[in-house]
Amino acid sequence: MRKPFGHGGLWSGACPCCGPESLVPVEAVPRRGVLAAVLAGVGVVASGPVLAQGATRSLRVRRQVTLESFSGVYFRDGRYDRDALRRLDYVFRDLSRAETTPMDPRLFDVMSTVARQMDSDEPFEVVSGYRTPETNAGNASRSRRVSRVSLHMSGMAADCRLPGRSAVQLARLASEMRLGGVGLYSRDGFVHLDCGPVRRW
Repeated sequence: MRKPFGHGGLWSGACPCCGPESLVPVEAVPRRGVLAAVLAGVGVVASGPVLAQGATRSLRVRRQVTLESFSGVYFRDGRYDRDALRRLDYVFRDLSRAETTPMDPRLFDVMSTVARQMDSDEPFEVVSGYRTPETNAGNASRSRRVSRVSLHMSGMAADCRLPGRSAVQLARLASEMRLGGVGLYSRDGFVHLDCGPVRRW
């Protein structure tokens, strides 16, 4: 049986945004409710973080391979900054195909909130962001841990590290916040974060 964070082990399996055969929800919350809560600034649980609707939101990220980075505000005066989002899209692009897609800005909200709750000023190290269907299919053919229907292909997910924090710390806190999907890949030292349904593995 798969075990949750903090109970003697971690859920295993592919990034299950992913096929219903590997998806094990944790008191699953309907996706609309979760995403609406993220956008409206309402915590899914009472103790969870709140994204104030008009608050300024910022993010610091650095791409692992290219060392390209973004550091700054991407949301201000009640709206997303289009130029900042374009710059983030580029950092999160599919490197193997040199292809960019509009990332879902709710992913940046998740990452920003997690960094703030971890009291970290360090940039996220992004291992993987957007994946084209071709890239994802290639990865899935080489590893059973890669889902063939991953949210990476929708620009809704990132695999990342936070310097100064362990992958277990990052995964545990992000999971408690219930802002989306959280997967711990302890062997590789990174965490999958997404703005999809609340679940963990």
